[in-house]
Amino acid sequence: MKKVAMFIAFQGFRDEEYTEPKKILEAAGVQVDTVSTAKGQAKGKFRAVAQVDKVIGEIRPEDYDALTLVGGPGALEQLDNQKVQAIFKKAEGLGKLIGAICISPVVLAHAGLLKGKNVTVFPDGAEEVKKGGGNYTASEVEIDGKLVTASGPVPAKKYGQALVELLK
Repeated sequence: MKKVAMFIAFQGFRDEEYTEPKKILEAAGVQVDTVSTAKGQAKGKFRAVAQVDKVIGEIRPEDYDALTLVGGPGALEQLDNQKVQAIFKKAEGLGKLIGAICISPVVLAHAGLLKGKNVTVFPDGAEEVKKGGGNYTASEVEIDGKLVTASGPVPAKKYGQALVELLK
């Protein structure tokens, strides 16, 4: 069984960017672990709640087929840090599939993982992606090798489907 770690902000993840891809992944038989800065019930921007399975310090990229970052107002505040960046750097080094939606590709830019890659991001993050060496495309969903990025909540389903396809 394939395994995916979905990183979310404990407060203020974007509901659809978590729930839609998670539903699609689970429907395809993928085990999804929800990861955040604390255990318990994480709260979305609107009404979604998510049970956190693991905290960031418990994640070993070698245990997963893919690692993904969910966007939302809390994403940069809670996930754009050296611990999370180090996990994603290690995942890339191991050849894992990496996904990021909405503003969260900025975390990958700050980790140095977007150099020379075609990337999309919520428009507010375009400058940071470019500063990080990414080629900002403004597409809804962008796939470059083992990197999948999406521009926000609207393409959340397409993003989830792209993750499933690349996990096959």
